[in-house]
Amino acid sequence: MSENQPTIFVDADACPVKPEVLKVAERHGLPVTFVANSGLRPSRDPMIRNVIVSGAFDAADNWIVDNVREGDIVITADVPLAGRTVAKGAHVTGPTGRLFDQTNIGMASAMRDLGAHLRETGESKGYNAAFSPRDRSAFLETLDRLCRRAKNTQAGS
Repeated sequence: MSENQPTIFVDADACPVKPEVLKVAERHGLPVTFVANSGLRPSRDPMIRNVIVSGAFDAADNWIVDNVREGDIVITADVPLAGRTVAKGAHVTGPTGRLFDQTNIGMASAMRDLGAHLRETGESKGYNAAFSPRDRSAFLETLDRLCRRAKNTQAGS
């Protein structure tokens, strides 16, 4: 494992694509760090690291932000975490394959805040769409592309 090699960080508590992350990471030879408050399945694979953080609010998010480097990959559905890691130069995607970057993180944050406001005022019930096979497929495609991009960026530096 090269020190300049990108790492995939996974906000793992409610991540529905852990097996897909492992499959793509193995194909690209990239290390994976799962970060959660609890409940991670141990692995003997030296390329997989499990980090259990305290149950404190945002403990997993803070750990990821403290450890992510420019060019690493982050997988999260948490828009504030996505914003913090985009600001550090990470490649960020959600479990549905939605990319977060400098061009869209502001709008994603604004839409998240608007949704929260509408739920608080009772204007919206806040139902989330079910995770679909199409989401899983889009995620695999996006993660594969981000792995290639991250590896090419690291190779060029």
